[in-house]
Formats: sequence, C-alpha cells, structure tokens
Amino acid sequence: MNQEANDPPGHARHTRHSWRARSGAVAPGLESIVDALMDGVCADLKRLAAIPSIAFPGFSPEPVLEARDLIVALLRDAGVTDIGELNLPGTAPVITATIPPPTPDGPTVLLYAHYDVQPPGDERLWDSPPFEPTGIEDGIRARGIADDKANVMVHIGALRAYGGRPPVGIKIVFEGQEEYGSVFGGYPPTDPDLFACDAMIIADTGNIRPGTPTLTTALRGSADLLVEVRTLNAAVHSGQYGGAAPDALLTLLKALATLHDVHGDVAVEGLRRAPWHDTALTDDDFRALAGVVPGTPLLGSGGLGERLWSGPAVTVVGLDAPPVERAASAVVPYARAKLNLRVHPRQDPEEALAALARHLERLRPFGVSLTVTPGGTGPGYEAATDGPAYRAIAAALRRAWGSDPVHAATGGSIPLVNGLAKAVPNAEILLFGAEDNLCNLHGPNERVLLSELRGALLAEAAFLAEYAATYQAGARA
Repeated sequence: MNQEANDPPGHARHTRHSWRARSGAVAPGLESIVDALMDGVCADLKRLAAIPSIAFPGFSPEPVLEARDLIVALLRDAGVTDIGELNLPGTAPVITATIPPPTPDGPTVLLYAHYDVQPPGDERLWDSPPFEPTGIEDGIRARGIADDKANVMVHIGALRAYGGRPPVGIKIVFEGQEEYGSVFGGYPPTDPDLFACDAMIIADTGNIRPGTPTLTTALRGSADLLVEVRTLNAAVHSGQYGGAAPDALLTLLKALATLHDVHGDVAVEGLRRAPWHDTALTDDDFRALAGVVPGTPLLGSGGLGERLWSGPAVTVVGLDAPPVERAASAVVPYARAKLNLRVHPRQDPEEALAALARHLERLRPFGVSLTVTPGGTGPGYEAATDGPAYRAIAAALRRAWGSDPVHAATGGSIPLVNGLAKAVPNAEILLFGAEDNLCNLHGPNERVLLSELRGALLAEAAFLAEYAATYQAGARA
C-alpha cells in the first residue's frame, strides 16, 4: 500500500487546513494527493479483482467472504474504525461503516458500491484469465474491475485522501450481492436511521464515454412478460396441412409485430415518452457502443435520449420455437416469447406492464387468442438536480475532468436506489463512478481505464470538501 495512505496524521492536518484556508474550496493540492495515492489504489484494486466474488447460485460463497474481509481491512487501513455488517436472509453480507462529521452540524454523505461480480461467461472469449488482473494500455482488465470494484476503491481512495478524517460525516454501505437478486433493496426503508444522511454517492455507473464527466440522473423502470400461443395438439406436416392449419409461430410473430410502428417506435398505448435534453450522445457514439452492423438503421424516431432514457422500449429477449438446425417440414403447434419492457423513470412499472398486457390481450392474430402472463417489475428513478449536493458535484466533476458534466440516464436497474430514496427521501442521490460505456461490464474483457479511476477518485474527494462548504454556507444563510 502507498505509504502516503498509511500516514494519516500530518497528511490529514495538511488537507483539512488547506481546505479551510480557502473558505470552502477544495484543497489546492488535492490533485497531487490523489496522484500520489494512485499506485496504492491500483495495487489494492488488483488484489480485490483477483477474488472471484460471484454471489450466484452454484458458486462458492467463500470468495465473496474473502472479498468482504479484504475490504474491511482496507477500510481500517484508511482510518475507519466503526465498521459493522448486515446479515440479511437470502443475501451476502453488507459492509457498513460510519465516520462522524467533524462538527456537530456538518453534513453526512453515504457511499454505496457493491463487491460482488458477474460470472465471467465463456472464458475463451477473454484475452487473459478473468480473475487474473492484467495491465492493458491505459487500464486494467478483469471481471468486476469496473462493475463495481473500481468504485469500491474510489470510495476507499477518497477516504485515504483525507487520512480517514474527511470534512463531512460518512456512512458506508458496500453490498455483497447486487448482481443476483438481492433482498437488500427492500431493506433500507425498514431501518431508515441506519441510512440517514444528507447526500448519497451511488458508485455503480460511469461516464457515457471516457473523459466526459457524467451524472446519471434517471433510471428507467422495467417489467417482464410472457406471451404464448397454442394452435394444434401437435406438429403436423406442412405439405399436407400447411395453408389452413393455424401456425403458432406465425401467429406469435404477427402479434409481436404490432408492438412497434413503421419507424420502430413503441406503439403500445399508455406508455409514457418525453423529450430528453442534454443527451451528449451522438448516433455515431451509440453505434460504436452498441456494435451496430454498418448500414443498419437505428430503431425509432426523435431524440436519442428519449429513445434510450425517457421513453419506452420493448425487447423480445427470448423465443421458444423450433431451432433451424433441427427444423422439420411441419406446422408449429406452440410458440412463446419473453418480453422485457423499459419505461419512463416516473411511470409506474405496474401501470406500464398492464398497458402492454392489455395491448396483447386485445389482439386476435388470425383470430387466435394469446395467453399473456405478466412477470416482475422494477421501479425507475429520477433525481432532483437543484440542491447543494448537485451544485457541489458539478464543481467537483468539472475539476476532475476539466469540463462541465453531462446528464445521462440508464435503462439498467439499480434496485437499491429506490430503497434508499424511500428510506431517506430528503437526501440528494448522486450516481457517478469509474466505469464508462466502453468498459465491457458483464461481457468479456471487462476493463477500467486509469484515467477514469483517477478522475472519479478526484471528483469524489473534491466533492466531499465542496459539499461541506456549500452545506455550511447554506446553513449560515
């Protein structure tokens, strides 16, 4: 570990003195402090990423506990003494910790990240073993290195920058089973005092592209649905019966084709769509990020932001039908599709799911009824962006990356965000981090760029001082 991180007393005095001397501005030497910490942060990140902490069924729970133990040790080394743990049924341990504010009326910031990771998938698609952190040009490659262990180290690094004595109170919540069906998302409202704070940093997102500071200010809601059709008792010869025998697959495809109009926009009544300003993502950016085949048009019309973030999306994520390799000359008797629905951050996902189910239930493709089975839902989230924490993080991100932050959203779900918002409804919630849209999270060759890691660490450290000053100025006013 970097010696500077292990030398808190004088280091902390210098940092806090400099911050106060500037009457609320961050310490002028914070960049050099962060740069001096980076070698130690990267070394500890590699140690953490080498642990296959997969909290999925069928995987050993021991690596998850090993990762927990390492993080607890790193927190202690960073000067945190009040460390605890939540052990809830059906989920991995949640690391908690508290640092009181330096003054009784100072603000408290909650820092969230998770230390479990996705399974590596097909390891033949990786350029190096997924749990052997490997240096690449300008970064490090490993499973979970971006999602979300780099963000764990951003939090720990920010504490190191202040020698374990930051200018605000701190609450730490590091989840151990975010990637697979945690029950923790529903827990915070049952114990609001444990999560009480003035602002939260949810470090499970990142920049829309490397070098572009990005605040994620909205999350789309989600829902799943099954639609199926049976038309025959069994498959029958297409030559003998085709043309009159009702084909289940054709019937299902005709139904699915009604979900979008000729432009590719969702054509289901009752799903909310609104303009999204400040997209900062071009069509060319999106084509590169999504790997769109050259010459293939994008779906839908209107702004890219409203298609991706503030409007609905219906995706056929699974289809049960005879595979081509084993296809027979027969009329298909049964077909089924699983649909995933993403909705406007402020639309009730149950309401949206009901609208999609209603659309399908009203159909009678070729006169055939469909069987529709609604599945689970997850609420969206939209942040208020006019409070002191957002003003402070805008300044901090500008300092870290040299340009004003852009606002983005994501269709990905982070269930804990809504749980924390219900537990502490007046707290400002900030979503940013060391990931970027090209980091291959959940895919092969996941990586984090050192520039993004350093930027996120500097931004968080700067935010803590900026927010303390902004909060205190507001209190005096």
